[in-house]
Amino acid sequence: MSAAPRAAAPAAELGTPTSSRRRSRTPGEAIRALAPPYLLLLPTLIVLIGVLAWPLWWLGRISFEFYGLKELIAHRGVWTGLDNYRHILGDGEFWRIVLRTVVFTAVNVGLTMLFATLIALLLSRMGKYMRSALLVGLVWVWATPVTVAIAVWQWMVDFEFGVLNWTLTNLHIVDLVHYNWFANPLTGFAVITACVVWGAIPFAAITIYAGLSQVPQELVEAAEVDGARGWDVFRRVTFPLVKPIFVIVASLSIIWDFQVFNQVWIMLEARPSPDYYLLGVYSFVESFRLSQYGLGAAIAVVMVLLMLGVSFVYVRQMIRISEID
Repeated sequence: MSAAPRAAAPAAELGTPTSSRRRSRTPGEAIRALAPPYLLLLPTLIVLIGVLAWPLWWLGRISFEFYGLKELIAHRGVWTGLDNYRHILGDGEFWRIVLRTVVFTAVNVGLTMLFATLIALLLSRMGKYMRSALLVGLVWVWATPVTVAIAVWQWMVDFEFGVLNWTLTNLHIVDLVHYNWFANPLTGFAVITACVVWGAIPFAAITIYAGLSQVPQELVEAAEVDGARGWDVFRRVTFPLVKPIFVIVASLSIIWDFQVFNQVWIMLEARPSPDYYLLGVYSFVESFRLSQYGLGAAIAVVMVLLMLGVSFVYVRQMIRISEID
């Protein structure tokens, strides 16, 4: 009787060719593998250092100096340490301006997000041609230069020839004949807010609409079958899925609206009263109208630090989205 065939040796005993084994890379090889991406980013990094880091360094340096008109001519400030920061942080007017800026930003961002969300929801329910027409209109608004938009709003609320004044008066809603909207800071900021929100809505609406278009329709239909309607569908199904988009748009809106300058400065013809000072305007006035460049730089540094907190939320949300993807 023939002997039984010998069992095949386990794969581990047969061994694996050396060429197929994964060999750990040496430090030199790892550096060479990582070098190309960083080399490609190097030009952008150099530009950012030149455009942002260098001016910010000078801004921070001047904020610790007394830098008036004489020092500007001599290109040499007098070191004062933290005196500029003690001055502004101990000034009640500065904190009133900070509070005004925060309230202004909150109102602008809130209105922008509200109207942008409503327009995005409208876009998701419109037909192809009407949607295209509305998107074209939003892009036109978005492409309008800020100075041109401010000029249009100035004309609309002009003291003598304002079309808004004429329309509301002739509709017998309110008598606005020769009414100066900027005589009262409350109505003046209402006009400025309308201008800011009008220019901010297109980006926010188009971005939110892009997020809404990615929500699976099956989930919405399932929620409607279960009895959910309107607001409940948006709150419980749609919003949780597009929440990262809302966070990003809101963060960017906060950054942009917190540093509003042109709308106030140009709308008030470069002569805003202290009642209209926001942080950006206040820093500019202290620096260039009063020639207190060190004090203005300190205000700007505080403004940058406040913006870094908002930027941190934005960057963290972007990282989370990239990790999910």
